[in-house]
Amino acid sequence: MLKFLLRPILIGLATAVIILIAVPSLRQDILQIAPSEKAKNLDDVQVSFSHAVHRAGPAVANIYSRQYVEGDRLKLKTQGLGSGVIVSDKGYIITNFHVVAQADQIVVALQDGRVSSAQLVGSDKQTDIAVLKIEMGNLPVIPQNTSYKAKVGDIVLAIGNPYNLGQTTTFGIISAIGRSSVSTDGRQAFIQTDAAINKGNSGGALVNTRGELIGINTASFQQATDLETYGISFAIPYALANKIMTKIIADGRVIRGYIGIDGQDMNAVAARLLGIDHVSGIIVLSVAPNSPAKKAGLKEKDVIVSINGNKILNSQTVMEMVTEFRPGTTVDFDILRDGKKLTLPVTIEEDPRD
Repeated sequence: MLKFLLRPILIGLATAVIILIAVPSLRQDILQIAPSEKAKNLDDVQVSFSHAVHRAGPAVANIYSRQYVEGDRLKLKTQGLGSGVIVSDKGYIITNFHVVAQADQIVVALQDGRVSSAQLVGSDKQTDIAVLKIEMGNLPVIPQNTSYKAKVGDIVLAIGNPYNLGQTTTFGIISAIGRSSVSTDGRQAFIQTDAAINKGNSGGALVNTRGELIGINTASFQQATDLETYGISFAIPYALANKIMTKIIADGRVIRGYIGIDGQDMNAVAARLLGIDHVSGIIVLSVAPNSPAKKAGLKEKDVIVSINGNKILNSQTVMEMVTEFRPGTTVDFDILRDGKKLTLPVTIEEDPRD
């Protein structure tokens, strides 16, 4: 009985499909969407980042640095302009070091109209991070997500106060991550974006489409001729900025570990020249005189393969690990020297370059 009923149904469906293929006008009429439905669907797919700006914008403040007029300590003039991000309801603000570097007084203007003088908690020239504190209640705090990992192609928004025009939001994508080559000493791995960053944006927020802080805007790339290059801007990753802020709040400054070597990433060519199997690690190119590495017995052409049992991938890994050790800590360096494995205890010292 069931087979008897299904047969005419299937024949009817097959006939309908053949007719729709043969007569396109019928297909268009059947698939046509009513005007009201079209409008509704367009509203559904409308792209807007107003929610992200609404969440993050109030926590991005305008920063004005002021200096005493030369010869008159009673008068102040505004000499610097930038932005800052409120990251704690206790009043802590992250901005760039270069925004407040020469300031005798720092003024913070919130988006709700409130204005306050700010205390410089501390700064770190190497990473271009400064931490301010204001004494004010009911502060807007920018959303933060420590688990977010920036990826090339992610949509981002740069929020700041360019040219003192007032808060402005620009839009773009992450075009690269880990740009350590543009750092003066390789200590940072910048986020590269094509969101416009201009004078006054420095210290402002780079946020994702949820309004979560992912970086501190710090610089736009310019050629040696001073001609502006569009579409290449850099931000300090939130994870690094947060780490530096924590150190500054704890110690008033950033205390970094130091061993005093210069190294090069291991590769197949270097391994052949040294007559060893290709391994991950770094080759020691030079050892600073009277440095912790020199005292421990490290030599040129040594290959560092692990630190405290943690495998070394590249020179960036070594730098990141060493800077996190507190001065006075003794750390085991596993090395290869003339094809033999050695373990050298190295006592970390404070970085004299800071």
